[in-house]
Amino acid sequence: MKYYSLNRKALNTTFEDAVVSGLAPDKGLYFPKQITALPDSFFETIEEKSNTEIAFEAIKQFIGDEIPESDLKTIIKETLSFDFPIVEFNKNLSSLELFHGPTMAFKDVGARFMARCLAYFNKYNSRNVTVLVATSGDTGGAVANGFLGVKGVDVVILYPSGKISDIQEKQLTTLGQNITALEVDGVFDDCQDMVKKAFVDKTLTSKMRLTSANSINVARWLPQLLYFMFAYKQLKSKYKNIVFSVPSGNFGNICAGMVAQKLGLPVKRFIASNNANKVVTNYLETKNYHPKASVQTISNAMDVGNPSNFIRIKELHNGNFEDLKKNLSSYSFTDEDTKTALSEIHKKYNYVADPHGAVGYLGAMKHLEKHQNDHVVFLETAHPTKFLNVVKDVIDIKVELPKQIKFVINKKKVSIKISNYNDLEGYLIVKNS
Repeated sequence: MKYYSLNRKALNTTFEDAVVSGLAPDKGLYFPKQITALPDSFFETIEEKSNTEIAFEAIKQFIGDEIPESDLKTIIKETLSFDFPIVEFNKNLSSLELFHGPTMAFKDVGARFMARCLAYFNKYNSRNVTVLVATSGDTGGAVANGFLGVKGVDVVILYPSGKISDIQEKQLTTLGQNITALEVDGVFDDCQDMVKKAFVDKTLTSKMRLTSANSINVARWLPQLLYFMFAYKQLKSKYKNIVFSVPSGNFGNICAGMVAQKLGLPVKRFIASNNANKVVTNYLETKNYHPKASVQTISNAMDVGNPSNFIRIKELHNGNFEDLKKNLSSYSFTDEDTKTALSEIHKKYNYVADPHGAVGYLGAMKHLEKHQNDHVVFLETAHPTKFLNVVKDVIDIKVELPKQIKFVINKKKVSIKISNYNDLEGYLIVKNS
C-alpha cells in the first residue's frame, strides 16, 4: 500500500514510512493511495466472524506485505483484547461503548495498534524513535499506556494545563519509564501546533527520529474504522437504516468510520456531534471553513478549533461539498445542553453517560426528529468516571471506580511545564544530546 500527502507536494511512501514519519515532508497528512471495497459476502456473513477476523480482513490492505500476516494477526489480537458492546435503548437508539480498554477511552485501539506496528518496524533499528503527541484529554493516556515499556520508543505528551480532567491527567503523568508529560500553558490547539512545528524543524529532525501518535498518524487513525464494523455486526439482523452519531473533536474517529463505509459497510449517514467548538457545523451551514481558537467545555476531549482530520473527510468525498452534505450532518450543543442530556439519559434509560457520549446522544436525538425509521448509534467514547466531577454535578449517584482508574488515582503526578515552542525544542534537544 502506498500513501500520499494531502498537500500533494511530497513523494508517495510506504505504510512503514507513513507511520514512522507521522507527517509528510510537505506538512501534509498521509492518505492511502486506494481503498478497495470488501466483497459483499464479507458483510453478509459478518455475524459469523470474530472481531479479530473482521479486523484482519478490514485492515490488511492498508499494510500490504510490510508486516507478515502472522505478525499482523498477533498485533490485532493484542490490540483487541477487550469488548465493544452495544447497549440498546429502543428501536431507534443504541450506544456503542468504546471504553472497555486499559485507559477506558476509545483511543486505546489506535494507540495499541500503532505501538505494536512501531515496535515491529523498530525492532532491528538501533536509533530510538520519539513519539510526540498532543492531547485534549484521552489521547495522552491511551498513548502512554499503549507505548509503555516499548523498546526503542520514547513518548513525549503535550497537554493543556488545567484543561483536562484529573483522571485524564493522572493517566498520562504517573507511568514513568519511557513516558514524559509536558504541561503546556495554553489550549489544545497550542499543543497541536507545537507538535506539527517540531516535525518540520530541521534542527530537531537532523538529531532525532520523530513521529506522532495523534490521529494524524495513519496507524493511530485507521484502526478506528473497526468500531463501526463491530457495531454493525451486532445490529445487522435487527435494523436496516443505521446511522452513527460521533462526538467529534479532531474528527479522526468519524473519518475512520467513513473509511469503513468506503470498504462497503452499510452506513446510511454520519452525524458529527460538536460542543461549542463548531467549525464543521458552521462549514456545513455556510460552505465556509474558518478554524477558530478552541473554547473550553465540559466535554474537553472535543475542544478543538482546527480539526486536523477534516481534510481527510474532504478527500473521502473528492472535495465535493454536496456529496459530503449528503453523508454528514453536524450539530453543536452547549454545556447546558450536555448536562441536560446526561440527566435525561439517566432518567429515561438508567444509563450513566460521559459528557462526550451525551453530546453524541444529542446529535442522535436531533437526527431522529426528522428520521424516525432510522436506528442511531451514539458513540460512548470514555467511561463516565473519567469525568466524575461533571457527572456527579448532574446525577446524584455513586459511581464505582473501575480498576483501571483505581490503578492511577492515587499516584503522584510528574510533569514538566512549558510555555512555548522554544521550550519544547530546548527540552527535546537536551533529551537527545
